[in-house]
Amino acid sequence: MIRIAPVGRALAVVAATSLALTACGGGGDTATQTSQSAAPASSAPAAKGDGTLTLGTLLPQTGSLAFLGPPEFAGVDLALKEINEAGGVLGKPVVKHDTDSGDTTTNIASQSVDKLLAQKADAVIGAASSSVSESVIDKITGAGVVHFSPANTSDKFTTIADKGLYFRTAPPDQLQGRVLGDLVVADGNDTVAIFAMQDSYGTGLADQVQKTITEGGGQVVDRVDYDPKAVDFSADVARIKSTNPKGIILIGFEETLKVVQELVKQGLPADKHKWYMVDGNMSNTNYKELPKGTLTGVKGTYPGAAAPEEFRQALMEIDPELEDFTYAPESYDAANLIALAAEAAKSDAGVDIAGKLMDVSKGGEKCTNFKECVDLLKAGTDIDYDGISGPIEFNDAGDPATATIGIYQYGDDNTYPVKALEYRTGNIAG
Repeated sequence: MIRIAPVGRALAVVAATSLALTACGGGGDTATQTSQSAAPASSAPAAKGDGTLTLGTLLPQTGSLAFLGPPEFAGVDLALKEINEAGGVLGKPVVKHDTDSGDTTTNIASQSVDKLLAQKADAVIGAASSSVSESVIDKITGAGVVHFSPANTSDKFTTIADKGLYFRTAPPDQLQGRVLGDLVVADGNDTVAIFAMQDSYGTGLADQVQKTITEGGGQVVDRVDYDPKAVDFSADVARIKSTNPKGIILIGFEETLKVVQELVKQGLPADKHKWYMVDGNMSNTNYKELPKGTLTGVKGTYPGAAAPEEFRQALMEIDPELEDFTYAPESYDAANLIALAAEAAKSDAGVDIAGKLMDVSKGGEKCTNFKECVDLLKAGTDIDYDGISGPIEFNDAGDPATATIGIYQYGDDNTYPVKALEYRTGNIAG
């Protein structure tokens, strides 16, 4: 799959003005206002917009990444609260509809996208899973709608054919893979086993981690790319046990709980073999049933700069039951960037928004929230939105050019703190 090159990307955005806009809605749907756009056509006719910015969310309410849903929904909701309190976009309140992305074991995402398109979303925020986004990107971008993920990290999206309409605030896995690989080697693990789920996310991240470890002088003594739908992981863990690695890297989603239980059962606990996790399985809710101390000392990485305390408190006002904050900043920034791009374009049409997303993310006067930024835009000032998740600054592929990766460590209660042990910032390109 080839993503359109820089010039081709711009041409695609222009050409895509003949595509139709679609809207949000669907199962578990909550609307702040009802869209009045005309019904979409399957042949994707001209995208003109209707003057009301309509956002759809395609985020996990069920499935293997359901623990990521609450912070992502909260991030979007907080941004829309602030946007609408500041007067909305194009003089009108922003419309939002929520849907469930499920995971790749179901057809929920496709059905949700159909609902969002039927209600004429100008942009869809989601999915969290790279594989889920990959399964619906053609349907979304083919309708002239911006597809904007706060959590996709698969390297595939850098070169995917997307008509210039796909963006993400989460960085591709080159950077997280380098940070994790460097960490594993620096911790003295000269022999390492990698246990990775077999999909675009797991395989891609494992490839980068393995490359970094090898280049750093470590040895990957075994790598198991497993089926995340498997009921039992005993044979896979036994295979890893036979190599007796000093470090074990776990790249997966919710099923990591079963893997962890099997590692302990077969005599590979974290206090004897150092375990490492990633953004897909770093959770403060998934491991509650484990005996106290099971994850003590386990380290993990996930993208994102340190979120200010006031931001976390604002999220808790949106959802008082939040226990994880993963990808809340990226979701918040995604909604703000879409809204600012619509203001800059003076249009809610998806292709027009896409044409301004790079402009509002770099090269102008820095601003850090919607009201500050939109006031500058209305005064005729070029802006550079720096978000909670980082500076963003989209490159020609729709990826953030630079990003920050946090390194976290679990305590005796099988949870990790809000603040990371350290944050490492770098260019995606290396």
